[in-house]
Amino acid sequence: MESNGEIESSLSRSNGGEDRRVGLIFDERMCKHYAPAPAEEHHPECPDRILAIWSLLNSSGLAKRCIILKAKDVEDNHLALVHTKKHISLIKSISSVNSESKRSRLAARFNSIYFSEGSTEAASLAAGSVIEAAEKVAKGELDSAFAIVRPPGHHAEEGEPMGFCLYNNVAIATSYLLNERRDLGINKILIVDWDVHHGNGTQKMFYKDPRVLFFSVHRYDSGTFYPSGHDGSYIMTGEDSGAGHNINVPWEHGRCGDADYLAVWDNILIPVAKEFYPDMIIVSAGFDAAIGDPLGGCCITPHGYSIMLDKLMEFAGGKIVMALEGGYNLNSIATSARACVDVLLHGKAPNVVSEAYPFASTWRVIQEVRRELSTYWPVLGGELPEKTINKTTQIAVLSSDSEGETEDIVLAVPEEVLTIDDVILPLSNLKIDLDSQDQEAKMKPSWRSELSKVDVWYATYGSNMKMARFRCYIEGGQIEGMRRPCVGSMDKSKPKGIIWKTFPHRLFFARERTATWGPGGVAFLHPNSNAQEKAHLCLYKITLEQFNDVLFQENSLNLETSHPLFDSAALQTIQTEKSISVELVQGGWYHNLVYLGNEGGTPVLTMTCSLSDVDDFMSGKFPINPPCKEYANTLITGLVEGEQLSEEEASAYIQEASSKPL
Repeated sequence: MESNGEIESSLSRSNGGEDRRVGLIFDERMCKHYAPAPAEEHHPECPDRILAIWSLLNSSGLAKRCIILKAKDVEDNHLALVHTKKHISLIKSISSVNSESKRSRLAARFNSIYFSEGSTEAASLAAGSVIEAAEKVAKGELDSAFAIVRPPGHHAEEGEPMGFCLYNNVAIATSYLLNERRDLGINKILIVDWDVHHGNGTQKMFYKDPRVLFFSVHRYDSGTFYPSGHDGSYIMTGEDSGAGHNINVPWEHGRCGDADYLAVWDNILIPVAKEFYPDMIIVSAGFDAAIGDPLGGCCITPHGYSIMLDKLMEFAGGKIVMALEGGYNLNSIATSARACVDVLLHGKAPNVVSEAYPFASTWRVIQEVRRELSTYWPVLGGELPEKTINKTTQIAVLSSDSEGETEDIVLAVPEEVLTIDDVILPLSNLKIDLDSQDQEAKMKPSWRSELSKVDVWYATYGSNMKMARFRCYIEGGQIEGMRRPCVGSMDKSKPKGIIWKTFPHRLFFARERTATWGPGGVAFLHPNSNAQEKAHLCLYKITLEQFNDVLFQENSLNLETSHPLFDSAALQTIQTEKSISVELVQGGWYHNLVYLGNEGGTPVLTMTCSLSDVDDFMSGKFPINPPCKEYANTLITGLVEGEQLSEEEASAYIQEASSKPL
């Protein structure tokens, strides 16, 4: 068995620097599941979670190195492998409930659940996509895969949705492989649930099944942390033939970080996994134990997740399927997911030396779990060396601005600190102190200095026509109607000029909803000109550096990068080619830059969708959708304040753009 393990381990690593075959599944239709107003604005399980991950995977270049899979709906007979007929009927019926109030009353019957008109479709795609990813890996068509899905699944039980979860996506895929696709040779599956909350639903579904080793490390807090009760206790080890195949590692408190989780990996999970010898690993990949998460209160860094995943690559020939569960800080969830995809591609994590040590309570929990399971897994017998468990002086965390890249810092956290608020600070408060402004200037990427000397006219046709709204992209902040603030540009200088012009292009509104404005379409400009059309645009004369920062924000990307999205060379090229789709933001909505001519010798640029996006809107793949009231009013105000149209004329202009077919 050991020799086979060595062979499979070598296969799990990439050879000669080549990427492994990694599948990604993402579908924007899963964004149609969202909390009803007014909870929508603040609900942590929001569509932006998967959008943030997908955006960063695209902007970092990782997505284009992966194999993109199509999301699929789940079949009823596959749902029935783990869920009751009544449960399936409930979730399938949500879309036919014809009022928000009725859906809210229905959801109130369950623990931490909301329903929207798009919940049925999103839940079906989430479950079906995890099956699709798992089947591709089981067949050998992929080495590994990551299903970027929502709603999450690991809390959903046989007959009840709960904890933001409608169907148990991982359990469905696991049961499908073991029971419906035995021909694929997947006879034993290790489920690793590293979500900060206990995977109660998954545990119950395989509690007596020796083909599944279920491992969950989670906050327990003496049974008071969600989902509460004793299901997450270390004494819950499985029943009948599944005895010993359920492993819970219950943290006594929050603040656990990389060192704590890796101690569990090295002293519990890895030794047992070697004995279990799985044919595949499915990770319930919740990122709510990440630093900065508003619900988890723990401190895993992106590098910590990469090491945890790297250690699992030693098993099953690297056949690993990750399925997104929780994670509610958009920066943390995106950077953690990116770190994991990087490991899946390379087959190993970057080698970084850490000076961190676990809490004393971590070693207590590890010892208790080992004693409880040693009957089933003799490899866990015996006490750990004193010199190992006495290393408890500090933990290391990574911190950053909520919109920035991470920096290495070390926080010494005494064991006596008892409350989360004592140590879990807003990310914006955890910054590196610089000696002087000169040091800060030295850290500024050279491209910013170069592009700050180049001017462009940024032609706006949506909410940015209102000056106060556009200033949010430059100075940061938000105006009335916006649900979240902008971070602003690195250069907060005001525009050098403002003019209005009309262009022969079609204005229209599309997409289901946005994080900034909520449900309703947002403005797009058809990239091709048409003499029969007329669009009003407000032009702001800004630097090319500022233009890049607006482009970053329009596509939900991080400003702190070593390279611009659109440089001086691209500015020369676009004046000949008339449009450029920015490669690093092709997953964003405004990735297509269009040259509209020049004004006083300065290029006029706008950002919109591509022609292929227009085709998707026309085919119905993505919805044509009128704007919400707040968004429409912002456009109308911009046109009126800019003295282009009267209020009545502006309203008619927006109404026509909203209703006229493409």
